[in-house]
Amino acid sequence: MGSAPDGAGPAEDEDPAGPPYPGIHPGIHPGGRDDRPGRSAHPAPLPLLIACALGIERLALRGAPRIGRAGQDPTGPVSVLRTGMGPANAERATARALGTDRHRNAAVIASGFCAGLVPGMRPGDLVVADETRDPHGVTPCTGTALLVEALTRALPGRGVHTGPLTGSGHVVRGPERAALRATGAVAVDMESAATLRSALRAGARPVAAVRVVVDAPEHELVRIGTVSGGISAFRVLRAVIPAFLEWHRSLLLPRR
Repeated sequence: MGSAPDGAGPAEDEDPAGPPYPGIHPGIHPGGRDDRPGRSAHPAPLPLLIACALGIERLALRGAPRIGRAGQDPTGPVSVLRTGMGPANAERATARALGTDRHRNAAVIASGFCAGLVPGMRPGDLVVADETRDPHGVTPCTGTALLVEALTRALPGRGVHTGPLTGSGHVVRGPERAALRATGAVAVDMESAATLRSALRAGARPVAAVRVVVDAPEHELVRIGTVSGGISAFRVLRAVIPAFLEWHRSLLLPRR
């Protein structure tokens, strides 16, 4: 989200996961279906790239038990990419990562912290974007309903909000938060829109954005990790990985 000084500059810091991915041959769709002559419909491996901006976000995501040291999900390698803070860093780092053989056809999730815009939101609530927005346009997200269901199971009792996630080039506070809410957005962060736009520019692929509210209209923070709201958001972010992996696996299910 960019609410803390950690990761304020360019900081591409990827945790590779599993063996290098050789790329998808022509005829294999981003969702894993193989249409080449004589080939079965058995899904091809599909890497998953989880992009975040800050070191504290990366720490939470890499600390999840379901990723572990191997970073391997049965459907393909899983990597966490720290892009650095802000849309320019996110766009550049995502494009560079997706230009490698390992991630060329990867599904992409933008994750980390965000600022909630809806009154009644609390630190630790989850936001699942149905689209990301910024001045450059709108990017629809893949499998929003599945992510909502998976997160509800993984984190019972936590609020899960769905709607547009808008992008900003700076930390949003006070009256500006209300103005963004008036556009219909449910939350704002600095990197998700740029990350997903960059991902689709590199080629067709499933994309999603899942954020954890670290501050909200009634709970504004100055620094992540200095108050209970920041600690709560960190713990929730550490627990989202099972839902991400469920979404990842669903991409390889045969489409009817």
